[in-house]
Amino acid sequence: MLLDVIKVIPKEGYVLFLEFENGEKKIFSFNELIDKPPFDKLKLSSRFFAAKVDYGTVTWPGEIDIAPDTLYTLGENAPNLKFN
Repeated sequence: MLLDVIKVIPKEGYVLFLEFENGEKKIFSFNELIDKPPFDKLKLSSRFFAAKVDYGTVTWPGEIDIAPDTLYTLGENAPNLKFN
């Protein structure tokens, strides 16, 4: 079942705080992906921090995105995650 991302907050260290449409919260680290195309273009923190939700997935300028199922499957469960 494909779940849409409804909220994303980029954090230091190439980490995303995520909330999915079913209410689950997860943390996804880009540390293993940040040196691989196309994500290597996000190494400038200003680009990484431009993350937004677009049609249920996380996107960045330059037509960079990551599938919501990847974020959900590989993200670390974080039920007490605060988005402040």
